[in-house]
Amino acid sequence: EIPRLGLIGVNTGNPNRITAEAIRSGLLPELAGYDSLRPEVKYGRNSRIDMLLESPGRKPCYVEVKNAHLFRKANMVEFPDCVTERGRKHLHEMTDMVRAGARAAMVYLIQAAFPDRFALAEDLDPAYLRAFREARKAGVEAFALCCKVTTSEIIAGRAIPVEEP
Repeated sequence: EIPRLGLIGVNTGNPNRITAEAIRSGLLPELAGYDSLRPEVKYGRNSRIDMLLESPGRKPCYVEVKNAHLFRKANMVEFPDCVTERGRKHLHEMTDMVRAGARAAMVYLIQAAFPDRFALAEDLDPAYLRAFREARKAGVEAFALCCKVTTSEIIAGRAIPVEEP
């Protein structure tokens, strides 16, 4: 718990489940309307995507979920909290998928209710920032989703703006 702000979740096993529930329930309308959501699908160069959304007649959508939990500024959450070569690799592979004609989306899940803004921690991993900019320029979508956290459950809450660097 963060005094005056509330509970935060720290279990890194939660984000994929919570994000899948958010997509299925329409909390991320940009990702709604697909017939199937398949977890942990192999793609790219020896990788697995967290979720693949598919429907006949629609571009497949590759969804990568990142747990964002760096709170350095009031009402803001940042990602990453350290250098992440794996995160950079995911951005490059998603960029490749978009260039090949698919959709791709990054979902930064925040297991807390209080942040109003999401930003990249560019001082902690400038290479991730460059990969993010390249991915966004290519058409990779980016979303940040806060959660309602209680002592008995963590559920998807509301989307917050992703500040473009």
